[in-house]
Amino acid sequence: MTTPPLLDVLTAQVPAPSPLPPPPNATPGTPPGTETGVPPAPEASPVSTVVGYGVIGLFVLLMLLAMRKLLFKPARAPELPSKPTQAPEKPALPEQAPQLRVELPPSEAELARLREADEAHARVQALTRQREEATRAARQARDVTERTRLEAEAEALKQREEEEKRAEYRAKKAAEEEARERRKREREEAERLVAEQKAREAAEAEEARRAVEAAERAKIQAEAGRTLAQGLDKTKSQGFMARLNGLFGQSRQVDESVLAELEEILFTADIGVRTASNLVELAREKLKRNELSNPERIKALIRDEVARIVDLPVPRSLEGGGPPHVVMVVGVNGAGKTTTIGKLAAQLTGQGKKVVLAAGDTFRAAATEQLDVWAQRAGAELVQGADGGDPGAVVFNAVKRAQEVGASVVIADTAGRLHTQAPLMEELKKVKRVLGKALEGAPHEVLLVLDSTNGQNAIQQAKQFHEAVGISAIALTKLDGTAKGGVIIGICDELKLPVVWVGVGEKIADLRRFEPRDFVKALFD
Repeated sequence: MTTPPLLDVLTAQVPAPSPLPPPPNATPGTPPGTETGVPPAPEASPVSTVVGYGVIGLFVLLMLLAMRKLLFKPARAPELPSKPTQAPEKPALPEQAPQLRVELPPSEAELARLREADEAHARVQALTRQREEATRAARQARDVTERTRLEAEAEALKQREEEEKRAEYRAKKAAEEEARERRKREREEAERLVAEQKAREAAEAEEARRAVEAAERAKIQAEAGRTLAQGLDKTKSQGFMARLNGLFGQSRQVDESVLAELEEILFTADIGVRTASNLVELAREKLKRNELSNPERIKALIRDEVARIVDLPVPRSLEGGGPPHVVMVVGVNGAGKTTTIGKLAAQLTGQGKKVVLAAGDTFRAAATEQLDVWAQRAGAELVQGADGGDPGAVVFNAVKRAQEVGASVVIADTAGRLHTQAPLMEELKKVKRVLGKALEGAPHEVLLVLDSTNGQNAIQQAKQFHEAVGISAIALTKLDGTAKGGVIIGICDELKLPVVWVGVGEKIADLRRFEPRDFVKALFD
């Protein structure tokens, strides 16, 4: 079914206009508009009439649509609830430690007061009921006498009720006072427990701190290495000091037989023939002057004399020259030169100083390799040359390198055996001259490294090196592994050369400065 056009619908709905009546003065048969003598207007065509009615209909339709829009407003869609804006997060407060609460049971006095209050309250309620009943009965009584009696009874009950109320009040006040005392005791107990807890925590913290300190001390002691007394343990327990203590411990009169035993002990003590003879002669003179009454006097005499012998002026070591301060280290192979150099370098770099090592023992490849390992371990710079090369060139370059990098100390290793072309001592003299050319005043220190296990042979080595290059100080190694620690006494007495360093173990810190007082104390105490 087709829909008729809008124009046809509008035309069908609008009625045709009715004909207008003729004017009164019009003559019959006269066309309209001509009765007044005016020519008639042209007659409208059917098409224009239809278009006019269509416009009117369209206007009406638009008016209807507008009225419908005004009268019937569309319902609004329900608004969705907006998401609540998230409040900014507040900074988290530190968690408060839980308050310690102590609850004590009520005392017997407090319980008694509470019972009194409850009993008084019960009596008050009973009297109140009796008074109300008497009052009600008095109102209902018709007899005057009965009413008077009941009113008097009600008044008496009221007075007793007031007294019981006061008794109840007093009992409650007393119970509250007991409760306050109980709460006070609870607070005091809580404070005591808190104080005890704090004391325990403080004690635990102190114990933990002491444990940490003890661990640190143990660590420091472990890193500090062995003491001189520990290094001299074999000398004291197995060497000449053990035999001397056996002699001193005897309770007998000092005579020539005692001096003979003393002489035998000292001559086999690796302290040297000269030193032993001097000690025996000193004891013999004291005996002639009757100053030695018992062996303990001999021990005190020898102790004082040894303390005098080893107490020599000690030159400044590893500092004072240059810069850089140049140390020339000499000694035979196996005495521990390279290890001593490495430990000295490690101690210096540990103090924040810059160190240059010179591998002057070019005739032994193992010496250079060992020194290279120590240089890396200590954080020092190593200057080396070709195997079998000129050691003078190596130490010269080392001094110049130290000046370039601003090093504080140069430690030069040297050969420890006779070369195939020239004797060892001549080679050492040459190295010493080259160091003087590289830096005026160098070497500032000539350190002789001796193996203490060699005993009296170490004294002979010290004499030869001292005559060749002029020793300024001695480092005595492997003291912990021998009972010949008395060699220190002979070196100091015969050569008047100070022992500056002693090796008492394998660690870096086990190379220690020699302290004469500690040495004497370790031997004799």
